[in-house]
Amino acid sequence: MSTAKKSALRTRDMECINWIEFREWVPAKIDTVLLPLGTLEPHGVAPNGTDILAPVAMAREIAPRVNAMVAPAVPYGFTGMLDAYPGSFTIPEEAFRSYVRAVLTGLAKNKFKNIILLNGHGGGQTAILGALAQEVGRDTGARILVVNWWSYCSDVTLEVFGEDGGHAAENETAYILAIDPALVQKAHYKSEMATAIPPPNTWSAYPFPSTIMLYKEGQGYPKFDPVKAKTYFSKVNDKIARLIRETIKKWDMTGV
Repeated sequence: MSTAKKSALRTRDMECINWIEFREWVPAKIDTVLLPLGTLEPHGVAPNGTDILAPVAMAREIAPRVNAMVAPAVPYGFTGMLDAYPGSFTIPEEAFRSYVRAVLTGLAKNKFKNIILLNGHGGGQTAILGALAQEVGRDTGARILVVNWWSYCSDVTLEVFGEDGGHAAENETAYILAIDPALVQKAHYKSEMATAIPPPNTWSAYPFPSTIMLYKEGQGYPKFDPVKAKTYFSKVNDKIARLIRETIKKWDMTGV
């Protein structure tokens, strides 16, 4: 009888395994990869890297549930009207598009059948990623899902908090609070830091005058409730994991 032990995956973080382990696990045992994407921009009293920290934590939490590896995050993004604030970055659209295309193509070349983009940043970045998913999917044969988590989970925001959220509002701030309370500087918060996003064709400003942007007037002000934050974190991750599992199942059913 052989006494050889079956190898176990030490970690799902791609950068922490060697090429020998990668060859053993991908794609024979794992053919799905989670790619977090974000940017650096102000988020009220949450960190500038909220759009990076949230999808990275999400990926690590749900990876075992969807049997996926976690790719290193793409941290610099297409920021827009908040890039004048300290510590912010905007990568030119063409440079961002080319870089992300190369990352997606590389993941497909490394034999991942399912590439899941966990996007943490809105604005023009969502449109770019949606277009790239189609382009790279056609070119490589990979199956690509783009998830803009805060928007997809807007119903969870209403369920947990009883009102709508926003950029750096109750929902995003709560998600970061659940990751690490020390990352949220409640002492710096003032309600005057928030402004409702204006209706289309009414007014616009660069830079936007507030770093907390409410989807609805009077709703979404951060409350810093640690219990609700943990509940929100859990429910968001559950919904995202369910979407990924169901999408892969449907891809498999249709044979694409």
